[in-house]
Amino acid sequence: MMERFLLAKERTQKIKNENVLKPEFQEYFRKISEWIELVCDTWEFVVAGGLSCASMEELAERNRRLYEDILSENYEGSYGNPTFCADCFGEEYGQILCFLYAEIRSIIPFVYEKSIEGVTIRMELFLEIYGSFICEQQENGELPASQALQEILYWYVSDYTREATEKKLDDMLNPEADFALEIIEGDLSDPRYLYYYGEYVTDNEIETWRHLSSLPEETLQKMADTYTEGYRIGFEVGNKDIKKKKTVNIRYCLGFEPMIKKAVENFRRMGMEPTIYRAASSILQGKGMNRIGYYGAIPNKQYDFDHKDDQALVLDKKLVQVRMEAWQEGYETYKEQAAVFGGPAVVEVFGEKTADLKDNPHALHLSEAQQKLTVEYMAAAGELQNRYIKGEERSFTIIAFPVPEIGENFPEIFDEVVRINTLDYQLYQKMQQMIIDMLDQGKYVLVKGMNGNRTNMKIMLHTLTDREKQTNFENCVADVNIPVGEVFTSPVLKGTEGTLHVSRVYLNELEYRNMELTVKDGMVTDYTCSNFDTRDQNRKYIRDNVLYHHETLPLGEFAIGTNTTAFVAARKYGIEDKLPILIAEKTGPHFAFGDTCYSHAEDVTVYNPDGKEIIARDNECSLKRHHQDSTAYFNCHTDITIPYDELGEVSVVTYEECVIPIIIEGRFVLPGCEELNRPLEEAEL
Repeated sequence: MMERFLLAKERTQKIKNENVLKPEFQEYFRKISEWIELVCDTWEFVVAGGLSCASMEELAERNRRLYEDILSENYEGSYGNPTFCADCFGEEYGQILCFLYAEIRSIIPFVYEKSIEGVTIRMELFLEIYGSFICEQQENGELPASQALQEILYWYVSDYTREATEKKLDDMLNPEADFALEIIEGDLSDPRYLYYYGEYVTDNEIETWRHLSSLPEETLQKMADTYTEGYRIGFEVGNKDIKKKKTVNIRYCLGFEPMIKKAVENFRRMGMEPTIYRAASSILQGKGMNRIGYYGAIPNKQYDFDHKDDQALVLDKKLVQVRMEAWQEGYETYKEQAAVFGGPAVVEVFGEKTADLKDNPHALHLSEAQQKLTVEYMAAAGELQNRYIKGEERSFTIIAFPVPEIGENFPEIFDEVVRINTLDYQLYQKMQQMIIDMLDQGKYVLVKGMNGNRTNMKIMLHTLTDREKQTNFENCVADVNIPVGEVFTSPVLKGTEGTLHVSRVYLNELEYRNMELTVKDGMVTDYTCSNFDTRDQNRKYIRDNVLYHHETLPLGEFAIGTNTTAFVAARKYGIEDKLPILIAEKTGPHFAFGDTCYSHAEDVTVYNPDGKEIIARDNECSLKRHHQDSTAYFNCHTDITIPYDELGEVSVVTYEECVIPIIIEGRFVLPGCEELNRPLEEAEL
């Protein structure tokens, strides 16, 4: 492999002095060859131990040079921009060369991880494409056929899918793959360590490290304890045995290492070793808008958005089959490790600068047939994973913290979020149980908006055959979803209907304005928003990013958020639009489209703290699993929240058609829940 690397390096270096192709194409290959030279220099620097010796200034400069071409201020003239490539090379060649450019950029992580294979195969791909241009130009004086170039890229993806899949599973399931862990357990007293990953680093990550490093030890420990205890309690309340598990996947953003280091120690005391892997950047790893794993600053969200459907260039049934065979072989290789894998423990961040993302007509987009293939692939991959990492045995936890980009009040906001994440769960548990007891008298729930919110939903509940022993709603405190503050259920789909409207919401960092979904018998029948000029553009935006290419999705969850403290804090600091779903879902009733909260674990008996069994774990879609129906699961779950100040009514309607109000005009009116209104009243909201 080293020999191949040196040959590729030597050949690449010669390109800058060649002048064989048409000027616009020659310039493309020249510029990328120079960038690869920079990468090779970085390789030598890393291998020689330069990271630990260099100054902060040198590390920052090297980091900037690797990423500067796709930064917002340079993106207009970047080959990573589909529009620029289309202008330079035309639509057909532009998409191919833009795809190639993005894949070549995925070399960076492999350099820092010293993966000679990861670097070499991408350099060889670049040279193979360049060679096609050279040969066709010299033999026929023409450009190579776009189909021939596409086939090169196709076979690159197909040929290396198995190795990439095995690497992905090794990173997730094998605690010995410890690249990030070595950094975390090293010296965190100097922020230079942030550059050891190879991720993009900005002041945001450095200031996050600085703030965490300034916190008292007891505060850091409290943050770590809340995070790891949430994970442990998730197993407990889910009636799952954590003692069967030996590994936990930790996901975080750079700058949070001081807390993660303590969390690693906590997990080890539970008998669990961490696995920590990097968010995907390559087409081989399944890159997308959502970064799953650890990551640094996002250089340019528009770049990510433009390349989220790059697989459209190569995706077909045969490639899906190759991927599924790779997953099957990989899981079989790692079946022992998969059996003791506990699930992810996630630290999310919020408050980053928002980006006004634009749908780029020159970017690659999945065709209708490819969207269907993607849905089928996700369902099959999810089913396969559940066979080896059983849903009824695994759990997870998620906690979120703000980052400095949230604004000048960052320290105060951070302290407030730490307080929110550690609220008295016993107090909430008691009040939420009162709400559940009232809801359990009902046949259905009514939710209506106010102050311009057009929501009017009817949510059908499961029938309780023994109210002394059964309940429809889970009393959710600080376990898998931190912070405390919701009661939730899986609704009956038949009869669930109406309109859900939100004036503005952010879902997975994408903004939706005036999003409206129409529901009939629990399934989405229509949808729109006002982000774009035309109805078709708005529908496509929702279908791609909320429905995830499905024709429809069921209402998998209905919940009532009770964390008025979080709502008031968000309003006080003007950060409502920056809250992650994790916290936002606790600040009002919310509806989740996709799978239920009990996806792949519906047959595990779950109880509330009062001893009652939560029977609403299934709906008419998930029940199809008993017939091995591939449409039982959708492999997505997206929460959409109505804030208290847009909430006119939440009422439960009994079988005798008696209407019992829970919330009226943004206030809890159920006796015993007055404490939930206190933050709202003190803030005069």
